[in-house]
Amino acid sequence: VFFSLRLSFVNLRLFKHAIDVVRGKYGSKDDPGEVTHFQSLSAAVSGTVGLGNIAGVAIAVLLGGPGAVIWMMIAAFVGMSAKFAEVTLGHHYRHIDENGKVSGGAFHYLEEGLAEANLPKLGKILASAFAVCCILGALGGGNMFQSSNAVSLVTNTFPAVGSADWAIALVLAISVGTVLIGGIKRIAIVAEMLVPFMAVLYVTAALVVIIVNIDGLFAAIETMFASAFNFEAAGGGAVGAIINGFKRAAFSNEAGLGSAPIAHAAAKTKEPVSEGCVALLEPFIDTIVICFLTGILVTITGVYVDVADGTSGIVMTSNAFTTVIGGFEYVLSVAVLLFAFTTMITWSYYGERCWEYLFGSKRVKIYYIIFCFATFIGGALDNIALVVDLSDLFMLAMAIPNLIGLYILSGKVKSMMDDYTQRLKSNKLVTRD
Repeated sequence: VFFSLRLSFVNLRLFKHAIDVVRGKYGSKDDPGEVTHFQSLSAAVSGTVGLGNIAGVAIAVLLGGPGAVIWMMIAAFVGMSAKFAEVTLGHHYRHIDENGKVSGGAFHYLEEGLAEANLPKLGKILASAFAVCCILGALGGGNMFQSSNAVSLVTNTFPAVGSADWAIALVLAISVGTVLIGGIKRIAIVAEMLVPFMAVLYVTAALVVIIVNIDGLFAAIETMFASAFNFEAAGGGAVGAIINGFKRAAFSNEAGLGSAPIAHAAAKTKEPVSEGCVALLEPFIDTIVICFLTGILVTITGVYVDVADGTSGIVMTSNAFTTVIGGFEYVLSVAVLLFAFTTMITWSYYGERCWEYLFGSKRVKIYYIIFCFATFIGGALDNIALVVDLSDLFMLAMAIPNLIGLYILSGKVKSMMDDYTQRLKSNKLVTRD
């Protein structure tokens, strides 16, 4: 809310311009960086569009009622402004070495930005705290949670491999390690291929289920809004919907966590604000579109009612699909593996950059081993509740130092945005032929 007001609802004003930037209308092919705007968006979205959209939404509905989805969308709408602010700063303070390799993220703008604001000690403390929390977040929510849910669904869907969870987890760990070594360019290429395909597949299947149940669509939406604003139920109702909606929204689109600036810093552009515009599309795609579809799916089919104890969110969503599309659980299990895979490879890069910030590039192989081992452990672990709780804890821990820094630097973001929008109105931005 603060950033939406401070930046005069940049999430609305520059939305269309953001689409133009992703399409390649602005900038030059010779701009410094490693990946295109679309590739940076794909890489960042691959870190957000994952199991949070499938399992996370179902968990939110289960714990907070259908109204939690409405609060997820509200959180995403204002989160677009926070995402814009952090990515703009991340790109502005990025580092590019003599080989063209980019390093950018919250740790740079916290340390250098706060130093410029005459708060060098606070900046160093916040930057180091963020880097540590991001590594833990990468291992938890960006890795173990993904691996655990993916392996769980595959073993539930294919009984023949029900006892081979450790083998599936091992294959997943080796695959992640293979891509991880290739850095952001390989991650962006993989994400650019897989993310659009997965998103179209998932959205199309969800629309099929909704169309089949079209008679109950308005009733489902009415239930969601009624649940979202029911303040009569003590300890539940809107309170439960708000808490679970915001928790799952933060986990799903990561606005304010400081993770996205790491991926977007590699974009080829001389205009940090333009990349901030690209980033504000993430919460819209991730939560307002895909999470809303999942929420409607779970609500309209009623699979959240009378759920057996221990049922995971991913199984609930799978059950919603199979009420209409027989055998879709097999397609979904493959899609979930791909969702989990792209999320893990993106988060591996986030953790890698933070590791290099803290310990230098010479010891990065140690991080590779730890990350791949966590992938294996997450997939072989039975206690999913523990993984979810740890993931929430690490994500919250990341947000605290990042948001403190963003509040302090919000004036700089506003001045950069005002200068950029003025040049945009005057047609002084570089456009491609």
